[in-house]
Amino acid sequence: MKMKMKMMMMMMMMMMGCAAQEQLQKDEDMDPDVSEFDLNFAPPRIPRQVKTILTKETKPHIQELSIRTTIISRYAFTAVYCVMLNRHSVAADATFHFHIPADAFVSNFTMIIGGRVYQSEVRPREKKVKQNKSKNKESGDASPQLDAQVFRALVNIPGRNRAVFLLTYEQLLRRRLGRYEHVTSLRPLQLVSRLSLDITIVDQSMIRDLEVLLLRNGASAQKISVKPETPVATEISNEKNVCRITFSPNIVQQAKISTSGMLGDFLVRYDVQRDMGIGDIQVLNGHFVHYFAPKDLPVVPKNVVFVIDTSASMLGKKIRQTKDALFTILKDLRPEDHFNFISFSSKVKVWQPGRLVPVTPLTVRDAKKFIFTLVPSGGTNIDGAIQTGSSLLGDYLSGSDSGPNSVSLIIFLTDGRPTVGEVQSTAILGRTRSAVRENFCIFTIGIGNDVDYRLLERMAVENCGMMRRIGEEADASAMLKGFYDEIGTPLLSDIRINYTEDSVQYVTQRLFNNYFNGSEIVVAGKLTDRSVKSLHVLVTASNNDKDIVLETDVPLRRQQIQTREHVTAATVAMAGGAKGPGSEVAQRLGVALGSIAEDFVERVWGFLSVKEGLRSRLRSQTSREREEHVHQATNLSITYNFLTPLTDLVLEKPEVLAHGSMAPAPTVSSTSGEAESTANQLPDTEDAALQTSNTEPSSHTSSLRNTIGKERKAAKKSLAVSRTSADGDPHFVVDFPLSKLSVCFNINGEPGHVLRLLSDHRHSGVTVNGKLVGAPAPQGSHKQRRTYFSTITVIVDRPKRAYIEVNPERVILDGRDRLVLPCHSSVEVDSGVLSVSVVAQCNVTVTVGGDISFVILLHHYRNPAPYQRNHLGFYIGNSKGLSHHCHGLLGQFLYEEVGVAKLPAQEDVKPSTVLKVKGRSVPVVQKSRRIFSGTQSVDCWFARNNAAQLIDGEYADYVVSHMFHTDTPMFHTDTPVFHTEGEPQDS
Repeated sequence: MKMKMKMMMMMMMMMMGCAAQEQLQKDEDMDPDVSEFDLNFAPPRIPRQVKTILTKETKPHIQELSIRTTIISRYAFTAVYCVMLNRHSVAADATFHFHIPADAFVSNFTMIIGGRVYQSEVRPREKKVKQNKSKNKESGDASPQLDAQVFRALVNIPGRNRAVFLLTYEQLLRRRLGRYEHVTSLRPLQLVSRLSLDITIVDQSMIRDLEVLLLRNGASAQKISVKPETPVATEISNEKNVCRITFSPNIVQQAKISTSGMLGDFLVRYDVQRDMGIGDIQVLNGHFVHYFAPKDLPVVPKNVVFVIDTSASMLGKKIRQTKDALFTILKDLRPEDHFNFISFSSKVKVWQPGRLVPVTPLTVRDAKKFIFTLVPSGGTNIDGAIQTGSSLLGDYLSGSDSGPNSVSLIIFLTDGRPTVGEVQSTAILGRTRSAVRENFCIFTIGIGNDVDYRLLERMAVENCGMMRRIGEEADASAMLKGFYDEIGTPLLSDIRINYTEDSVQYVTQRLFNNYFNGSEIVVAGKLTDRSVKSLHVLVTASNNDKDIVLETDVPLRRQQIQTREHVTAATVAMAGGAKGPGSEVAQRLGVALGSIAEDFVERVWGFLSVKEGLRSRLRSQTSREREEHVHQATNLSITYNFLTPLTDLVLEKPEVLAHGSMAPAPTVSSTSGEAESTANQLPDTEDAALQTSNTEPSSHTSSLRNTIGKERKAAKKSLAVSRTSADGDPHFVVDFPLSKLSVCFNINGEPGHVLRLLSDHRHSGVTVNGKLVGAPAPQGSHKQRRTYFSTITVIVDRPKRAYIEVNPERVILDGRDRLVLPCHSSVEVDSGVLSVSVVAQCNVTVTVGGDISFVILLHHYRNPAPYQRNHLGFYIGNSKGLSHHCHGLLGQFLYEEVGVAKLPAQEDVKPSTVLKVKGRSVPVVQKSRRIFSGTQSVDCWFARNNAAQLIDGEYADYVVSHMFHTDTPMFHTDTPVFHTEGEPQDS
C-alpha cells in the first residue's frame, strides 16, 4: 500500500506540477468519463492526451493484462491473464492476441464469456480442412510471424459485459553466448488499465549475471547498450538461487512509452554458476534431465565457407548491413581457422577458387576488398551456390591441408526464393544431402519476408545446422554478427552422451556434432527402474588434438531429494510472487504455476521429445519414416497438451444473439450435478451391462503406431460391471453380493494426493492408484471443497511391467513402447498382457489377462460451474483374477462378508445400526447413492467420518508418493492400526 501511494504521488507531481495536498483533495473527484476503465494506478486527473485516447476507444478495453512466468531450471511456464470490457450496450468483436516465443508451445487456452467457461482441447491436425466443419468449433489461430508466433482468438462480447482469457505456454530456454534469455512480448495494441509482469527464476545452481534490459521494439531489437538500463516501474530481487522481477507500469507510464500499446519486448538475461565435470543432472518422478555446458576448453579450429546472396533484391540496406557484419566477422577469425567466400545471384562467384585460405593479415585484407566490391544484381541460384560451397569445402577436407580435429561449416545467407537453376525444394534438398555427405554442417540465415524459410530450415536440420530468421525491419548487421558469435567458437566435436543401458529409456538426442562456447546441451529421458541407486554417465568428445572422456556415477536417490527441494523452493517463491500487482485471480496464477512445476522434469522430457520428433519429420527420407515421426510427435503433443505444427487447438465458439446477449446454454439432462456426458448411461438393472456408445470415431482420430499390440475400432459389446466403485466427489460404493447389501462412504482427500484404490502387487501384480484434483465447494455446502479423481493408473508387474494412465482427455499405454490414445476417438488396443478399449467421450475399459477388468467413466462438463471439474469414475468389472490378499480403499472388501445389527435404545441414546465387518462394529445410516452418471440408484449403508473403522487404518495410510507406486502395505484386520512390513520402497 505504501509503495502504491508513493507511485501515485510521483505521477501526480510529474503530471500536474501541483502541491501534494492539492492533489490528494482531487483524489476524491474521479472523472466520470474514465471511471469505468478501472484505472487502478492512474492519478485522479488524467492527462488530456491519455483521456482522449481512452474515451475515443471503440473496441473493447483491456482492463487487466497480467503475465506470470516461472522459470525452474531453465524451463519456463508462462500464464497470461487478460480481462476485456465491452463498455457499449451492443455486442462488439474483440481479438485476444499475444506474441509467444517461436520455440515455445501453447499448453492451454480458456475463455470466460457471459459467465460461461470455454475450455480448449488439443487434437491431431487434420490433413485436409473439411468444408462442412461444425460452425460451433473454432481453432485457436497461432499463425507464425518472424521472431514470434502470434496467438489470436476472435470473440464477440455481449454489451456491458466482460471477457476473460487465460493462455499458458511453455519453453525450454536456450543458452546463447553464455546467457539464457527470456523474452515477454508486451504489445496489447492499447493502453491497459492494470498491466503487470511477474517473472520468478529458480535454479538449483546460483543465479549470476542477471540483466533486465530496456524494452526493445522493431529495428532496435538487437542493439545492446554498454550499460543496460532497467525499464521504468521495474523491481528486482535476487537471492542466490531465487530471483524475482516485476514490471507494472501504470497507464500514464505506458503512454510515455507508446500511446498505441506497442511497448515492446521485456528481456531478462542470466546465467547460472557451473562446476567442472559431467554437468547438472536432476531427477524427479521417474524422469531425468541432464544439462551439459563445459567451460575453459581450448578452441577447436574451424573451416568456414560464407555463401552470400547478391541478387537484385539485396540492394540497399540489406547488402549494406550484410557487408558491415562480414567486415566485423573477419576481425574475429582466429589464426588457426581457414575460410573462403562465395557470392551468388544468377551466377556463382568464388573468391579463392579451389581452396580455403588461412587467416592472415593479407588474406583478411583481400577478403574485405572482395566483400566491398559485391554489387546486387540478377536472380537467386540457391542450388548452384550450395553445390559450389559443398564441393569447395568437401575437397578441402579430403586434402592434406585440413586438420584432423577441426569443425567445418557453411554459413548460407539469402533474402529470397530460388529463381535460377534448380527451383524445386525437394530436389535442392536431395542434391544438398548428396553433396554434404555428413562431412560438415550448414547454417542458414534468411532476411525479410520473401524467403522460403521451410527450405532453409530443412536444409539446416538435415545437415546438423541451425536456421535463423531476420525480420525485414531488424538490424541485420547486429543479428548476423550475433549468429556468427554463437557458432564461431567451437569447443567440442562428436559429443556422445551415454547412460546405463538398462536403466533408461526414451532418451532424447544423445549424439551432437558440435558444442559451441556459451551454449548448452540438454538431454532428458525416463528411468526404467526407480529403485536403482545410481546412474552411470559417460561423455566422450573430441577437442582440438585430443579426445575427452568424462565419467561418473550419479546417486539417483540423493538427486531426487535435491530436485524435490528445488521444486519446493520454486513453489514457495511462486506463492510469494502471487502477492504482487494485479487482480486476485491473476495473483493466483503463481500458485497454479507452482503446481504445474512439480512435474517440470517430465515436461522437459516431453518438450524435447516433441521438438526432436518435429526435426526427425523434416529429416525423413521416406513417407513411411515421416509418418512414424509424425505419429510419435502428435501423440506426445496430445499427452502434454502442446499446440504444435501437428495439432490444433479446438474451442467451442460462444454464440451471441442479435440483441447482444449470450445465447442460452444447451440443456443437457444431468443428475446430482454430475458431468453432462449421457454416453455413460447404463440400464437400470441390478447387474447392469455397460453398453458402448454408438458414436462414430471422430474425424480427428489419429493413426497410431502399432508397436505393442493390435489396434482396431472399439466394437459394440456388453460388459458386466459391479457397483463397487469410486466416482464423483469421490463417493465410494462397495457391493457385497454374498451379504446382499451395499456399503458406501466418502473420502475427503487433499488435492494432489494419490490414493491407493486397489493393491494386489505381490500376487496378481496389479495396482490401481488415483490422483485427486480440487475444486471450491458450491455455495451453502457443508464442505470446504470438492475433490475428484483427475487421473487413474493401472500398473501391472507380471509377466512384465506395463501401465495404463487415464485422464479425461487421453489414455497412455506404456509397455514395451508408448502409445497415446485420445479419449474423443473410439479405439481398442491389445498388447497381450494389458488391453484397453476406448469408447469416444464415454468410458475406458482396461483388461488384465482376461480375468481382471476395470471400467473408467469419462465425465466432461460442457460449461462447468466453478465447483465442477472434468473427472473420472472407477468401477471394478471383473475381479476373479485378484487374490484374497488384495487391499486398497476398494480392494480390501472384495472377498469380505458383512452383516447389519440393530442396537436397542439405551437411556438417552436412540436406537442405531452398526455394520459388522472384519470383527469391527461401524455405525451406519441408510442412504441412496446414484452411480453410473446418475442413471442408477443404490440403497446403501453409509459410514461417516471418512470411513473411520470401516477401512483398515486411516486415510493417510492410503496416500502414496506418486502415481506409479506399487509397494504393498500390510494390515492387521483385528485392529484399525496401520502396519508396514519393512521400509517402504519407491518402486
